[in-house]
Amino acid sequence: MKKFRKVLDGLTTSSPVNIGGAPLCSSTAGTPTAAPTPREIEVVETLVSENFQICKTVRHGFPHQPTALAFDPVQKILAIGSRTGGVRILGRPGVDCYCQHDSGAAVLQLQFLINEGALVTACADDTLHLWNLRQKRPAILHSLKFNRECITFCHLPFQSKWLYVGTERGNTHIVNIESFVLSGYVIMWNKAIELSTKTHPGPVVHLSDSPRDEGKLLIGFESGTVVQWDLRAKKADFRIYYDEAIHSVSWHHEGKQFMCSHSDGSLTTWSLRNTAKPFQVTFPHGKTQRDGRKPESCKPILKVDYKTTRNSEPFIIFSGGLSYDKANRRPTLTIMHGKSITALEMDHPIVEFLTLCETPYANEVQEPYAVAVLLEKDFIVVDLTQSNYPIFENPYPMDIHESPVTCTAYFADCPPEIIPVLYSIGAKHKKQGYSHKEWPVSGGTWTLGAQTYPEIIITGHADGSIKFWDASAITLQMLYKLKTSKVFEKPKVGDGRVAELVEEDPFAVQMVSWCPQSRLLCVVGISAHVILYRFSRHDATTEITALEVRLQCDVEEPISPSETDANTGLLDASLHSPQHPPGSPGSATPDSVRDSIPCLRVKNRPIRMPPGYQADLVVQLLWVDGEPPQQITSLDINSAYSLLALGNCNGLVVVDYLQKNVLLCMSTLELYGSNDPYQRLTRSPRKSRQFAAGLTELTDNQVSLELDRSRSPTSDHVNGHCTSPTSQPYGAGRPKLNRRGPSRPPFRKVQSAACMEVSLPAPHTEESRENSFSRSRSSSVSSIDRETKEAVTVLRFMESYAHKVDAVPSACLWVGTSLGVVLVIALSIPTDEEERLEEPVTVMPSGTVLTIKGSVLTFGSLDCNGSLVSIPYEVWRDPHAPEDPDCPRRRKLVNFSPSTSQDTPGEGHLAVVCSEKQAKVFFMPAQTCLYVHHITETSFVLRADVVSVYNSVCLACFCANGHVMMLSLPSLRPLLDVNFLPLTDMRIARTFCFAEGGQALYLSSPTEIQRIAYSQDMCDSLQEMLGELFTPVETPEAQNKGFLKGFFGGNAQTFDREELFGEAAAGKASRSLAQHIPGQGGLEGMKAAAGGVVGDLARARMAAEERGQRLGELEERTALMMSSAEMFSKHAHELMLKCKDKKWYQF
Repeated sequence: MKKFRKVLDGLTTSSPVNIGGAPLCSSTAGTPTAAPTPREIEVVETLVSENFQICKTVRHGFPHQPTALAFDPVQKILAIGSRTGGVRILGRPGVDCYCQHDSGAAVLQLQFLINEGALVTACADDTLHLWNLRQKRPAILHSLKFNRECITFCHLPFQSKWLYVGTERGNTHIVNIESFVLSGYVIMWNKAIELSTKTHPGPVVHLSDSPRDEGKLLIGFESGTVVQWDLRAKKADFRIYYDEAIHSVSWHHEGKQFMCSHSDGSLTTWSLRNTAKPFQVTFPHGKTQRDGRKPESCKPILKVDYKTTRNSEPFIIFSGGLSYDKANRRPTLTIMHGKSITALEMDHPIVEFLTLCETPYANEVQEPYAVAVLLEKDFIVVDLTQSNYPIFENPYPMDIHESPVTCTAYFADCPPEIIPVLYSIGAKHKKQGYSHKEWPVSGGTWTLGAQTYPEIIITGHADGSIKFWDASAITLQMLYKLKTSKVFEKPKVGDGRVAELVEEDPFAVQMVSWCPQSRLLCVVGISAHVILYRFSRHDATTEITALEVRLQCDVEEPISPSETDANTGLLDASLHSPQHPPGSPGSATPDSVRDSIPCLRVKNRPIRMPPGYQADLVVQLLWVDGEPPQQITSLDINSAYSLLALGNCNGLVVVDYLQKNVLLCMSTLELYGSNDPYQRLTRSPRKSRQFAAGLTELTDNQVSLELDRSRSPTSDHVNGHCTSPTSQPYGAGRPKLNRRGPSRPPFRKVQSAACMEVSLPAPHTEESRENSFSRSRSSSVSSIDRETKEAVTVLRFMESYAHKVDAVPSACLWVGTSLGVVLVIALSIPTDEEERLEEPVTVMPSGTVLTIKGSVLTFGSLDCNGSLVSIPYEVWRDPHAPEDPDCPRRRKLVNFSPSTSQDTPGEGHLAVVCSEKQAKVFFMPAQTCLYVHHITETSFVLRADVVSVYNSVCLACFCANGHVMMLSLPSLRPLLDVNFLPLTDMRIARTFCFAEGGQALYLSSPTEIQRIAYSQDMCDSLQEMLGELFTPVETPEAQNKGFLKGFFGGNAQTFDREELFGEAAAGKASRSLAQHIPGQGGLEGMKAAAGGVVGDLARARMAAEERGQRLGELEERTALMMSSAEMFSKHAHELMLKCKDKKWYQF
């Protein structure tokens, strides 16, 4: 605990207190003669560094770029591998685990050790990994790196500890799963094929043991060769040669025949009685020729599954095989059952599919009940037990990316009633036609943790949709979906305003502001519009009010006192030049200049709106003199004031959504009045445009290069919530100024927050992308001043003091700009409810100007005790509920004022201001800077929020160099600084957001949301919140075959692989072939991690676990000896039965 005391004597405008060498920040308006001047401020800060730790908690969404799929039929859990080296393990809802290979190599194949709690992954760097799933966070136990051969296929027989590994050279190696070392037993390709064969058979594409005899291994080569290898005799039983390349092989459960899929779209069925030729060749989707010739070739069948049932015909399931004559056909999964052929069209290409069967034994009737299909951007499970093959309703949030995500918002500790309400309304719009059976992936266990509270995540999308997600207790479930495009008329071809936007995404969501208490929702669209929604449980037919705002700024160049740039006028002129030079076909003429028209047309007729969020007001910025409206960079709404504020690089707009009128529309420069801290060089926009129209291509390049060097950190609005999902990357390859004129649409194809890559000017020296990103941002106010327009980057309604002379707080609007300036706007709002509906609201710039280094990102308000002052709000009431004449509805406001009473003078409050470079704490109304902290010099802050944690408050920052920082308030003392998240692309910058209670999130890939925790308690309780992947389940017993069936060879033959593959029989493999790498998931990793304060406890725990492990190993050895004894007794009994009737001379 640390106590801070500040003596605030002699608070005057001429000599404010200067703490710690901080710049003096004061207002030029008035003297604080009547202002409250407390003699001292005592703030007890309870947060310490030990309260903070950062860790990843859970990942939601569809695995990005999936590559492999596996299923454990006993444990009922599923694994999906990805191209970036990630592995997602899924079970019942709540059981969701993400693992990542350190190498980042693509996962080629996954193999479960069925009912053993382990998983083998084969990666593109030719490494095998063994994962331990018997812990909530899986870890690698062993790794095996192949040095001379590339892995192409793996096969692990059920209840076997020997893994078959096929390679690109055509060889087959065998790996011991327990020790993860290679056996000396190798099947070389030149021994598998005939000596007379002159060509290499190609890579191994299939490995499987015969259902009849585990000592027979079927090897499929890419060229079309199939070999059955006798593992005991070390020779080939038979070889099959086919003209077409093989993609997959599948056995019949009896082991007497198998099926192959080929590159010409054919399926061949082979009998072991006659391997000279297939006894059946079919082209399921091929056209038969009239003259009896071979059907036309089709697309390759990439995989086939041959599954049998007891009471009906077998299932033949395959992907691909469509005819070439049907162009642009969707990818299909074909199910052949008897004489019926069903082709299921998919929305995305098929990556992999698995047939889920009742039994894990390959030599039993399979009884398939479902097909799990992994698509490039989706995952579905098809129910095979119903003739129409419906799909199961997916309980996982796999559709986050249904439309590209463009923005995110995270709300923790919401009102508890909001989630059931949203769910009940959203459930009415769910799709129908799903299978009535339970989701088949039901493994693992998960229980609701003790530390749970309502959490909601909101995602905005490129198609204009908004999705509300229930994020409570580390799960994610969609509650409600809202389509903002329904507010507007559909763009029509030929409409001058939107003809060019028909192929674009004009409804893309850029920003979301939501008040959970009042249930007001504000959505900012890419077409420079804001939509205000009210929540109602009743449907209504209303007309949407549209306000059109003409926000124009006569640009004046800001010049810092130390800057004299001769190219200032040239820079500004180039920014406003038309798209084409005069006389070009695309140049604008007076008749074609667009002016005073919005980009989209709001529906001007009554609209029936279902229960849920209903549009009430639309604010649109207009075209001005042929120039499109600039995108909105900041937004705030306050339900207690009934006001809405928005800003962009031109200025500020304040709207009264209760009276449906515009209160303020002013350029940023006009907000200063006479208190502008910068010298501005006024120029004529008309002359600049005429001058710029004659620029040559060479001049364009020169101007662009200079512009890139001096670009403001907010010129692309990458910081936090002031982001544009369609801001174009600049400075790559060919620098050319991108001008927009009347003949060009103001938008390009919307890029989501998921796909925005970092594209920045190349630095003069060879540095990493991270460094070039950081270096490209300006690090001083003087360089920021070169930006032509001063954008409004953050807005905040709150109770504050607009002037130094104010005795009590009042409603204010705090405005932060890209030049590091904070302006306070005074609001005069009628208090009576009836007067509020009729009397106008007064909005007036107060003249208060505070400065900070860098673009302003966020505001916060603390009382003099250091507690967070919440924003006032109006309690929600249904706008369309039936009126009760006996109990008229009235507004219920909840006000959080810094002062205890409006009648007595307040004590003042502390205003927290954070920019991309600094954080400052001001005492209001004296406007004295009490604390200042330089957050970073070499990088810049992307997102900053004042958050509550541990019943206290702190400032959370995320920097472009990947650092996550926590600063105490109000002293701005560093509590945490961790290099946690390298900024690899702009997706992270645009979607990262903090929440209350020690949590945050960002879009880790275009399809996945990663949640993180930054509080120690949250990290400690994470182990309890996660689900168990492995649960003890009895392995089903194999079916007993009848006596006659076993007598005639129907029973599968077993053999001891240890005798063949063990070191005693096969010897050791070459050390240069593969290298064993011990993992960090065993006791060795625990020993290395043990230390510090809890070292003794950890060592005691390890000792106990070691003892337990030894006991477990002893038990396993005992069981193995018992099994060996039983096997010996069995063999001895068989030998006795065989020999008891023989005479002595028959031996």
